[in-house]
This record gives sequence, structure tokens and C-alpha cells, in this order.
Amino acid sequence: MGAKLFDVKLSAARRASAGSGKHRALSLGPLPGLIGYQLRLAQRAIFADFAETVGAQGISPGLFGVLVLIEANPGLKQQRLAEAAHLDRSSLVPVIDKLEARGLVERRATDRRSNGLHLTAQGATLVRTLRRRVLQHERRVTAGLSAREQKELVRLLGRILPDRR
Repeated sequence: MGAKLFDVKLSAARRASAGSGKHRALSLGPLPGLIGYQLRLAQRAIFADFAETVGAQGISPGLFGVLVLIEANPGLKQQRLAEAAHLDRSSLVPVIDKLEARGLVERRATDRRSNGLHLTAQGATLVRTLRRRVLQHERRVTAGLSAREQKELVRLLGRILPDRR
């Protein structure tokens, strides 16, 4: 899917939210000026493109992030992974269980009280494949931005997160 198609999907999402067809345009009030509203529209378009790009693998952006964190930090404890992924520990356990059931991640005892997380060979192969696809996805969804604008957008979004102000 090219950048043009991504633009069409995003435009369609905006048109749908504004009303179309035989009905008069729906007033969105202050929504179009709200950062949260615009972020949500962008997120929907980005997640749709991600799903189309990675689709058959059954990996969401969140699962991809977890796999990348485990790859970059072999032996990572679940608590630290939860912090890095911005998840509470109770939400992370089913995620790890799912990845473990698929044969992508394994828990290995590091001491009597805790386990470290590691990618399996299958998980490492999948992450390599996904990384290439995700980079294509990123290039596609940011095609309308210069390299400088991309860096600025990432910087500005990072300032919205409470722990990065």
C-alpha cells in the first residue's frame, strides 16, 4: 500500500467523522482543533496500515513493541518490561502468556524468585521479519513529513507523556 492509499484512508476517516452523502455535514464542534481527536484519527489510520502490513502474523503494534523490548534486553524481568511498555503488571501477564503459547517468548528462571524473558529462535526470526515490514510501514505513514518534521513530531508527542515532560 503506497503513501497515496494511506492518505485516502486518513481522508476517508476524516470525511466519515464529518458526515457525507445526502446528509448535511455534521458539525464536529471543537473536535477538529483538539489534539486528542486528531491523534485518535491518526492512530486509527496508522493501526489499519500496520495491520495490513503485518496482518498475517497476528501481531499488534503493542505486541511488536513487547517483542522488540525483549529482544533488546534478553533476560528482562516482567516488572521492568511492564514499566517500559507502559502497562500494569496484571495486563502484561496475559500478553506474555500469549507470546509464550505461540512459541515466540520463553520465561527462564534467573533465581528462585523470578524469571527472565527471552525470545525463542522462532521469536527472533519473527522480529527480524517484522522489523523490515514495520520500517516500510513507518516510511509509508510518514511519507508526507520531512525527516526534520518526523523528528519534531516524535519530540512533541514525547512531551505529552507524563513521565517524559
